[in-house]
Amino acid sequence: MNSELLEAARAKYEAEVLKYKANIRVYLFQSVGIGEHPDIVSAVEEQIALLAEAEEKLSVTNKLITEMSDRVTRY
Repeated sequence: MNSELLEAARAKYEAEVLKYKANIRVYLFQSVGIGEHPDIVSAVEEQIALLAEAEEKLSVTNKLITEMSDRVTRY
């Protein structure tokens, strides 16, 4: 059960990473169609901050999964 919770968290953070990377690509390469964001630099910075947070959470989750797996293997 605990591993399922961590796997669900990992899937969520992986999806968030993909989402924020996609958003950044849109801002960088298709910014013509983005009329509601007159300050594209700020919008990109916001997505980068969200991406960094999601990547950090993913890293911690992966570390926890590894630790739990090692713990189960030892017993």
